[in-house]
Amino acid sequence: MEVARSPLAAWETFFFLIGSSAAALTGLQFVVIALIAGSRRRATTREIQAFGTPTIVHFGGVLLMSAIISAPWHGLSRLSFAIGACAASGFLYTLVNFIRARRLTTYRLVFEDWLWHIGLPMFTYALMVVAAFRLQNKAHQSLFIIGFSALLLLFIGIHNAWDAVTYITINQAGRKK
Repeated sequence: MEVARSPLAAWETFFFLIGSSAAALTGLQFVVIALIAGSRRRATTREIQAFGTPTIVHFGGVLLMSAIISAPWHGLSRLSFAIGACAASGFLYTLVNFIRARRLTTYRLVFEDWLWHIGLPMFTYALMVVAAFRLQNKAHQSLFIIGFSALLLLFIGIHNAWDAVTYITINQAGRKK
């Protein structure tokens, strides 16, 4: 059977796991947004665009890439293009988010914010673009890089969602005093 010989077959469980995780974490991000909406300090549209929406985009990107890799491809060339297009879109989106973050007037990003909201996602998407271009010639290595990148995007999303919740919680506690 052709699918069994595909280098993608060995990755089926991995991408099923992280794709499912991304879907579940997307739901949890909606809880975070609900917490923000219920807090005394209302987030501005720009803050949500800079901090909340990118987390959903990263989780959605992991889910999409997991679905793409799990599809029954007959060869790696179209898969390479699909993964490369998704990763390039994520990279461009992160550039847009960089501009949004720089324009914020209600909150100034600190180093950790720049690292987790801009630097790591940009690095991850760029790494994935490179892996997508190398997929046909170096499938084994490229799939490890794509898998690592997808997992890193999950951790970035988890960190950023947690960061938002703790920021709201600390802000709420400070205002109550």
